This record gives sequence, structure tokens and C-alpha cells, in this order.
Amino acid sequence: MSDLADGETVEFQGSSGTTYLLNRTGGVYSCSCPAWLHQALPIHLRTCKHLKQFRGEDVEAARLGTATAARTPLASEPTDSKSVPALLLAHVWDNASDPSGWWLSEKLDGVRALWDGKQFISRQGNRFLAPDWFMEGLPDFPLDGEIWGGRQRFQQTVGVVRRLDGGEAWRDLRYVVFDAPKLDLPFEARIARLHQLFQERFIPYGLAHTHEVCRNLEHLRQELERVTAAGGEGMMLRQAQSRYEAGRSWTLLKVKKFYDAEARVTGHQ
Repeated sequence: MSDLADGETVEFQGSSGTTYLLNRTGGVYSCSCPAWLHQALPIHLRTCKHLKQFRGEDVEAARLGTATAARTPLASEPTDSKSVPALLLAHVWDNASDPSGWWLSEKLDGVRALWDGKQFISRQGNRFLAPDWFMEGLPDFPLDGEIWGGRQRFQQTVGVVRRLDGGEAWRDLRYVVFDAPKLDLPFEARIARLHQLFQERFIPYGLAHTHEVCRNLEHLRQELERVTAAGGEGMMLRQAQSRYEAGRSWTLLKVKKFYDAEARVTGHQ
């Protein structure tokens, strides 16, 4: 029986002679074969014959059996639509509008999470099973932020937050807070309140995100170049004095060198 270390990828030759890539990232096992890719299951609950042959039938059965028995709502499992949080979402900056006076911050390539005062909720309204020690010190009012593992670590972060065991891998993550949805205050006052909160209490795995006033278009482009050169995803622009509002708003803009989108695969050949 073989196994993969976290972050390791190996080549595995299938019965047809085709070579597939087996990978383990953040405790999630994957295979590049179509059987694994096209399963209608959360990624942490998928397997295939190549993983079973490589790791052993019993080992894979034990992994999936434990996960199935312990299942509770996760980010990958839809729940009642009434539980979907009313989050503020960004539009794309038009690459021309004057950003002077807007608040500028790095766009974090993490997992968006609402802290509802008791637990982390995904954009789809599902619960992330963070360990109690990861949530230590967080307040009893809502916060909006990203569970973040660092630049260029998105896949590893996703792998950790989807785990069912609330494991030690969460120690490599931080909850970076950039807003407080229920504070009926202008953006500047909300951010000041967040920084005060993190100064007043011990929150070992949380921090308030850094913002600065954008001076002009050149300042924005310099910061975008600096962040992307360091492996960051891009920048965010937040309109001064703006309030928190649910849905996509022109008071929040994302600035990237390259843009992507999400889509549903309806078929393949």
C-alpha cells in the first residue's frame, strides 16, 4: 500500500495504458481521470479505481466511510436558500475610472466566509467546520472576510476548509476581516471599529485587513503591480463613506490583471 504526502503528486498508469496524476492537497485526494473529475460529489468525498489501487481498497473505503458518517453541512453541500448570507459583492473595475479617494486593499485569494457570531458560513449558506481554537476570540456580531492561507495557496486553503475533522491544518490559515455587515456606519468607521476590536481582544487566528486611501490612478497601478509580482491576485477598491449593502454593488470594485469566471459544465466530448 502506498500513500501521498500532503502536496505530493505522482503518476499512475491505468489499465488502458493511460497515465493519470494522483494528488493530495490539504487532505483532499484527487485523480486526473474522467471518473474522478465528473463525479457530482464534493471533492473530499470522491474516489476512483486508480486511488483505490494506489492507496488500497480498504484504506479508501475507511476514508470515505468516516467522512460519510461524519457529514454535516459544508461549503460543498447546499442548504436551505433562506440561510444564504446577504454578502456585498464586487463589480469589475473598468480600467479607466478615477480611483482617487477610494480605499485600496489587496484582493485575497482565499475562501469567502461570513462569521455570523457563532460559526463560519460560505457564500452558498453552508457551514465551515473550523476548530474551536481557530474561532477563539471572535465577536458575537457578524464579520465579513476571507479564510486565507497566503498568496498562491488557494487550492490548499480550499482543501483545508472542506475537511470534516477540523484538523491541525487550520493552523496554517487566518481569518482576514474586511467588513462588519451589521454596523450601520460608513466604511471608514466600520474599519476603525474592526481594528479597535482586534487591538482590544486576543484573536489568535484573525486579523483586520489593511486598507489605504488610493491617491490616483498611478498609485493603483503601482500597487497592482507590486501585489501581483509578489504572487497576489489583485486589488480591491471600496468607495469612501459607503454603507454595507447586499448583492453586487458599484461601491466595491475588483482590479486584476487577468479575469476569470465560473461556469457550469453541461457536457463534454
